[in-house]
Parts: sequence; C-alpha cells; structure tokens
Amino acid sequence: MTEHRIPKILVPRSREAEFTRRLFLTGVVGAGATLALAACAPDGANGGGSGSGGGSGTMRVYSWSGYDAPENVKGFAPGVAIDSYSSNEEMIAKLVAARGTSGYDIVIPTGVFVPQMAENQLLEKLDLSRLKNLGNVDAAFLGQAWDPDNTYTVPKYWGTTGFAYDTRVITRELVSWDDFIDAAKNEASGRTSLADDPGEICAILCFARGWDQSTQDEGELAKIRTFLVDELAQHISAFDSAPGSGAIPQGSQALVHTWNGEARRGIMASSEPDRWKWVLPTPDTNLWTDNWAIVKGAKNVDAAYEFIDYSLGLEQAVRNTEYVGYGTGIGAAEAQLAAADAPLLGMIFPSEEEKQRMYTGQINAAQQTRMEIVAEMKARAGA
Repeated sequence: MTEHRIPKILVPRSREAEFTRRLFLTGVVGAGATLALAACAPDGANGGGSGSGGGSGTMRVYSWSGYDAPENVKGFAPGVAIDSYSSNEEMIAKLVAARGTSGYDIVIPTGVFVPQMAENQLLEKLDLSRLKNLGNVDAAFLGQAWDPDNTYTVPKYWGTTGFAYDTRVITRELVSWDDFIDAAKNEASGRTSLADDPGEICAILCFARGWDQSTQDEGELAKIRTFLVDELAQHISAFDSAPGSGAIPQGSQALVHTWNGEARRGIMASSEPDRWKWVLPTPDTNLWTDNWAIVKGAKNVDAAYEFIDYSLGLEQAVRNTEYVGYGTGIGAAEAQLAAADAPLLGMIFPSEEEKQRMYTGQINAAQQTRMEIVAEMKARAGA
C-alpha cells in the first residue's frame, strides 16, 4: 500500500498559540523531506537571489497545471518555464524546504494561503507601480481579506467548485452535494474522482450538511472523517486536480469533483461534449481566488514583474480566460468574451443567483486535521 505523506501547512506566527499541535515552519519538515523536495527544484536553483532584480535567463513559474494560454507564454520575449503542482500544500512544502533556493520566480497561491506564506517570508512584497495594467482589474477583486493592500499578490483567476457527470452512466439529474454523494456510492462507484485538495474534499460533507466549509467543530470533523474514510473512500478511483486534461475528454471517470474552468476545459476537449453535464451544486459551494505572487529569493524579479503585467493586459486576459475557463477580474475581458459568444460562458461566469451560494473558506487550526483525514482516505481509496 502506498504511504501518503502529509505535508504540514504554515501557520501565522500571531496565531501559533491557538494550535494544539505545532505545524511546520522552517526546519520542522525534516532533513529527509528537505533533501527530497530540494531534489525536485528546477535546474539552476543553487543559491537564492537578492530579490532586487537582475536575472539568470529563463523565468520560472510554479503554477497549477495548464494555467496560462500557450499563446501568452510564447508571446513573452524573455522566455518562461512552467512547473506544476496539484495542491497549495504541495507548493508550500517545496518552497519551505528550498528556503529561498527553489529557483522559481513566480508562484500562484490560492488567497487563503497568502497570509501564512507572507508571514513565513516565502513571498516578495510587490511594487504595484511596476504593474501598469493593474488598472484593468475591477476594484471588487482587489484588497481581499487575505491581502487587503495587495502587498504580496494581485488576482490571476477566480472560480468555484462543483462536479461534472457522464449522463450516459448517470441518467438521472444531479443538482446537489447529496446527489453527488449518492451517485458516487452507486452508479459512479469506482469511477469517481476528487480534486486533489484536502480543503475541497472535506468541504463536500460540509456543504451538504450546511456546516461552515472551514469548520473547527470536533464533532463535525469526526463525522467528516467517518464519511470520507469509512463511507466514500472505497468508491473513489482517483484524486485528480487536472481532469480536464484526461478523465473528462477520455471518459475514464463517470463523476468528477472539480473546478468550473477545469470541467469546462475537459468538456470542450471531449469528442462527445453533450454527454457531460456541469453542476454548481446546492445548497452552497466554494469561492476561491488564485493570485500572482513573486517568490522570495527570485532571481528574475524584473522578468517576473513584466510577465505579471503582460498577463494583466486585456488581450492576454481574454486569451487566458478563454483557454483556462476562469474569470480574471478584468471586466472588459468578460464583456469581450460575451460579445464574441464564447462557448460555455456560463461555466466561466456563474449567475448572480449562483454567486449568492458561494463563499470563501479560511485556513485555521483544523487544516492539519483535514489533511490527515484525506491522507487516511487516500490509503483506503478503491479498497
């Protein structure tokens, strides 16, 4: 049986006293993990940069899979190399282990992880005057709770979480999280994938039961553990953060828990797109924002600013949204896509009614418990 290591998360130093268990800061990962993670660093990751500019050739980005339109990457003159991760926890573990020598210049953290990363000196402070295209971003997407002055981040994408299902396998209509759970245990048993994200996985039962998705209630967490480990795990065939690249177009899964843009990408790539249905389930679901940030110790700071600013341009934002399937917070891009009758636009931009059912979670003392629960679940999956 495969051992699933649990990457520990960062905790804001101001809140360490609230925790019953010390979560990882520098040095707690352990020498073995440090060596293993450092070995994964890209070429040229020896020694940290000053963070003041300059460069060492190709700029390196650590990001979610397939997160930039290829035309945008090719059109950026200095050259861009992109490595991908499947979860924020994986990304954070690698940056902490490298201690400023990861070799990456840009990283794309989800908003709720930004305060911990900033306090533990994983991110450079931004000089917003260097981002001339920041004015393209609607004010509603700036100054979020995790970074109220945009000291460390500016928005890249926003999106939500739901599921897609193969209507040839599941012939009834699914509309709720309870429907998802029932189908996973029945028609889609053994052909259900979950996004490889502990918070998202644990939130499934929270949304279905009307609990806060970031619950710290011990009784609710115990019920989540029982549900995921003892009831659902046996029906799960994969933990997949990129089903749009494989599971959906290949039809290898019948029920896919994922993000709206990822589902859209997969449906558009399918030779039989009409067989798939996307659901933003009731009663509630997640609202997240992924963000541009510059890595502490980046060697190519100038190029990093240039690439972020370039990507905030209207033309580039339209390309990214059309390719990736997430809003950028640049309203003019949404208007252009609507005018061009872009396919499956409703999957990119939920209705006002749907937005009312979406809210953002938080990182708190229960995050370590959530990761432990999902690690146990993975050990039981498909059993």
